[in-house]
Amino acid sequence: MYNAWFFNRNTESMEVFLQLDAVVPGLGDAGAHAGQICDADSPTFYLSYWYRDRKAVTLEKAIHQLTAKPAAVLGLVDRGTLKVGAFADINVFDPEKLQTEYPEYVHDFPGEKGRFRIKARGYAATIVNGEVVTDQGEHTGHRPGRVLREFAR
Repeated sequence: MYNAWFFNRNTESMEVFLQLDAVVPGLGDAGAHAGQICDADSPTFYLSYWYRDRKAVTLEKAIHQLTAKPAAVLGLVDRGTLKVGAFADINVFDPEKLQTEYPEYVHDFPGEKGRFRIKARGYAATIVNGEVVTDQGEHTGHRPGRVLREFAR
């Protein structure tokens, strides 16, 4: 399930879908349409609108649907939950302060090609593999993440 104003106009029916165990909220096309749309704010929108504003889901369910559930669907072992031995990828945030800014168009692709970028507020830190990569919205320069080429199937 995803939020796109041009597809999902009936929020009441979307709220019903959020309660289904088979639903994994989100939207992503791996950047295929980066010059036309930007879906990077989907998790922030989900937490701020469906959890905070509409109270359609609990915080625990929202976090589970954005972390453990997609990891399980994709077969990502030791990801999506906080437990000993798992990879420590964490967003520290204040739900009351979450918001997205208006999209901006930047030319930072090879050949000066453009794309949309959306920034979010309300995140105190992002931790990837145990290292802080953003602090109050600013990148720290650390890049401990890695590309996953094989998933458990």
